[in-house]
Amino acid sequence: MDRRAANTLGAGMLAILAVVFVTAVVANQALLGGMRLDLTENRLYTLSPGTRTLLARIEEPITLYLFFSERSARDFPALRTHAQRVRELLEEMRAASGGQLRVQMLDPLPFSEAEDRASAFGLRGASIGALGERVYFGLAGTNAVGEEALLPFLDPAQEAFLEYELARLVFELMDARRPVVGLISGLGIEGGFDPITRQVTSPWVVLEQARRLYEIRSLPRDTTAIDAEIDILWLLHPRELPDHTLYAIDQFMLRGGRTLAMVDPFAQLDDPDPMAAMGGVAPAPASSLNRLLEAWGIRVPPDDVVLDDVSALTVSSPGQRPERHLALLGVRRDGLNTSQVTTAGLEQVNFAFPGHILAEADTPLRVEPLIQTSAQAGRIPADEARAMPEPAALRERFTPEGQALTLAALLTGAVPSSFPDGPPALADEDQPPQAAAVEHLASSRGDIHLLLVADSDLASDRMWVQVQSFFGQRLPNPFASNGDFIINALDYLGGSEELLGLRGRATFQRPFTRVEALRREADARVSETLARLEQELRDTEQRLAALEAAREDAGTLLLSPEQEAEIDRFSQRQVALRQELREVQRDREASIEALGRRLKIINIGLVPLLLTLAAIGGLVWRRRAPA
Repeated sequence: MDRRAANTLGAGMLAILAVVFVTAVVANQALLGGMRLDLTENRLYTLSPGTRTLLARIEEPITLYLFFSERSARDFPALRTHAQRVRELLEEMRAASGGQLRVQMLDPLPFSEAEDRASAFGLRGASIGALGERVYFGLAGTNAVGEEALLPFLDPAQEAFLEYELARLVFELMDARRPVVGLISGLGIEGGFDPITRQVTSPWVVLEQARRLYEIRSLPRDTTAIDAEIDILWLLHPRELPDHTLYAIDQFMLRGGRTLAMVDPFAQLDDPDPMAAMGGVAPAPASSLNRLLEAWGIRVPPDDVVLDDVSALTVSSPGQRPERHLALLGVRRDGLNTSQVTTAGLEQVNFAFPGHILAEADTPLRVEPLIQTSAQAGRIPADEARAMPEPAALRERFTPEGQALTLAALLTGAVPSSFPDGPPALADEDQPPQAAAVEHLASSRGDIHLLLVADSDLASDRMWVQVQSFFGQRLPNPFASNGDFIINALDYLGGSEELLGLRGRATFQRPFTRVEALRREADARVSETLARLEQELRDTEQRLAALEAAREDAGTLLLSPEQEAEIDRFSQRQVALRQELREVQRDREASIEALGRRLKIINIGLVPLLLTLAAIGGLVWRRRAPA
């Protein structure tokens, strides 16, 4: 029996087994109804415990509408595959919600009611393909009181965070209240009067963007308590905070408040003294939360400024020559944590004279680095960085340390209070009017969530966005992802406890690692054979040249018998090597084909057979079980 006949017979037997399996499943729907089994390696179709807990808390019905242009996307298999993945995950979420989550699949054909509905939600089709067909691929949701939430486009490139995005949308519909962000800032983020230019300055772009999504409340730098209504505390260059304010921050975090803290050993935008600035020296005090952090085994050295030879940005030197500035860093994807939602989709985050985060071995906190330098990073004292900020001077002092330094990290875990003896004593002038007794927390109620960044300048406009004025409107044009990073951080911290536990999942797309390994092995053998052929060609040319030089009748166009023999020998060797190359290619294809046959047997035959036997066994057990 030849190979083709054997393959045909094998395929027929596998088809029979598949029919038997389908028949068994259909016959036992009562037994298997509602049961699901996820056999994928990375549990792609199994919801995270946090998502299940979130879905179980839905009290009023929520309806999700998935808009996908099935017909227009027919020529885009990757998009269709991702759409199927979205449908399956939504179905899993619907099943886990106990009927409180409803899902509708809609194909917004041109001029259809589904397209009108998509437009009413604010969805817009994207033009793709040579014919420019409009494709809708978005998700909208409504709750029982008519509030809406929207994911305009479900990007296949962000498949690892698909579960988080869907769960986040459901959470927004469960709790449509805008999170309240309390802001304590040592910088001019809210705008005001610039004493140097004598002009009124606008709020920073990142604050304007945050105000569209959150309720921002400015808090004084000497506050004695943080209101219970505040969900997120944003500390931007919190320098010289008094002990009673640090105590209020400590108690806020211990009772479950989430915090975004941006400290800085050298904040270039710290409000400088105008006279000092005119003299060319603008002292910028460091900011630190080490009074709190050191009790938890975390520290941001206030005297260290980080330099990095790989991430250095190019600036214009005094002579208008481009020069790489080791203290102005543009951290790209290699330094961003792609498994965390706050940094996964970013392209580049810019820093100016940043510090770094250190964690002791015995810290009770889980430290998840979000942004790191390259291994070609080093540190210099902050005082020296202030005294010689020019690129050439910094390079003279630079010595790489051979290890990556952490610029931003997510800290989670249960911790004790940094004030074990209770609140610090207040001076009479600091006593709040009619202060009510507040319980002192000696330890956290569950895990704290602190997103710590060792730089504050990254929030300023000059580090990531250009703002143009157009008929009185401020039009931001970002050139880095700093704003997205800060908004992502606030968005992440503003989520539910269940959302905080979600991380990036494995993607649906799986590479054929065995096939790629076979191809790499064959390519290596081909390269080796070609290298031998080229070397023998060079050797032959050298021998022919030597024979030509040794001839007494030099200059004649006729080949000597020795040269003809050498050429014949090389021709025969060339034929042999080419035959070897063909054998390598055949072996590779045969190995891939054999691997494919084994996979077909396992996927089409063995797995259905095992499931069929399990279904039959379950049916027999159920019939024999006492009523």
